[in-house]
Amino acid sequence: MPRKFFQRIMPDHDAIKNSRSLKVFGKLLHDANLWHLNRRSASGAFAIGLFCAFIPLPFQMVLAAAAAIPFRVNLPLSIALVWVSNPITMPPLFYFCYLVGTWLIGAPSQPFYFELSWQWLGESITTIGPAFLLGCLVLGTIASLVGYFVIRLLWRQSVVSAWRARAHRVTKK
Repeated sequence: MPRKFFQRIMPDHDAIKNSRSLKVFGKLLHDANLWHLNRRSASGAFAIGLFCAFIPLPFQMVLAAAAAIPFRVNLPLSIALVWVSNPITMPPLFYFCYLVGTWLIGAPSQPFYFELSWQWLGESITTIGPAFLLGCLVLGTIASLVGYFVIRLLWRQSVVSAWRARAHRVTKK
């Protein structure tokens, strides 16, 4: 069940191999272990993808691919999970990261206003930056750990359920 579900939602292997932004990895993308789908590779991909989704930088997909290659986890799944933080979910997600960071630091939250200028960016990095980055790190770590263990548990339950169903079919005959 989990394997079939993940295979349906994963991007095409050739599309990822031919992606312009992932060309920097060259021949590393041809490692067969990056395309296997098992409990270990899926749970690791969830951990990497969810952690990279909380990194407040552009090119999160490239970061997820760069982490998936040395850990030899499922590359398409780790890249797809980065889209948890998409343009629609990013503002509330990162605002929650900021609130968690201010709570951890013990600092009061600052009023937020947005201005597209270098001056605003410089001021924001010094005022809300530490709390925001700490919140992103903490929530990214928590999300990756929860994702890792939940996928391992769900995969295990699916396998045990399939074993029991098979044993039940055998005893019926």
